[in-house]
Amino acid sequence: MIDYAVLRLNMIEGQMRPNRVTELALVEALGQVPRERFVPEPLRPTAYVDEDLPLGGGRFLTEPLVLARLIQAVRVKPGAKVLDIGCATGYGAAVLARLGARVVALDGPDMAARARANLAELVVKGVDVVSGPLRDGWRAGAPYDGIIIEGGVARVPEALFEQLAPGGGIATVLTDEGVGRLVTFTKLGDGMARRDVCDAAIPALAAFAPEPGFVF
Repeated sequence: MIDYAVLRLNMIEGQMRPNRVTELALVEALGQVPRERFVPEPLRPTAYVDEDLPLGGGRFLTEPLVLARLIQAVRVKPGAKVLDIGCATGYGAAVLARLGARVVALDGPDMAARARANLAELVVKGVDVVSGPLRDGWRAGAPYDGIIIEGGVARVPEALFEQLAPGGGIATVLTDEGVGRLVTFTKLGDGMARRDVCDAAIPALAAFAPEPGFVF
């Protein structure tokens, strides 16, 4: 019988602590949320490995370390309002809720339904799962103190910057010719300050693919 509590501890000691995931509340949340409940049952024994796990339809559950670095980068505080874009089956939203955030978890209809069911089964409070185009964000819940995009994007749409509260931040992985870089954008006055955090590999979100231009 698999002891998932031991696997969670091994994830923290083997992946998080050696890679600068040091925020105590985040480490505790990662140790409390059962990641295995957010993947298809045959994949549960591999739920804590350091890679993205396939969920079907070209979607993946974000690798634990990359997700942790995304969350840590936006400095989530209790009571903060956070938009989790590409929430998939809801694991990231559950971690954010454990940190005391008020979470809007956004995905397409199928994934949103799976996330809603998982979060309800685990009685996770403080998460509103919604469905709509990922690149548009969710204006009805704005402004947000933090926005996390769980997938690689070529660029961040202007609509998402507009949904940030003053001082709020976006964390995502920008991809350029297959190379990923975890970055943050912080809203300062009328501008945005970018900070490059670390290299990161993560599957791209098709919803953020560049629109094809005209060919002459």
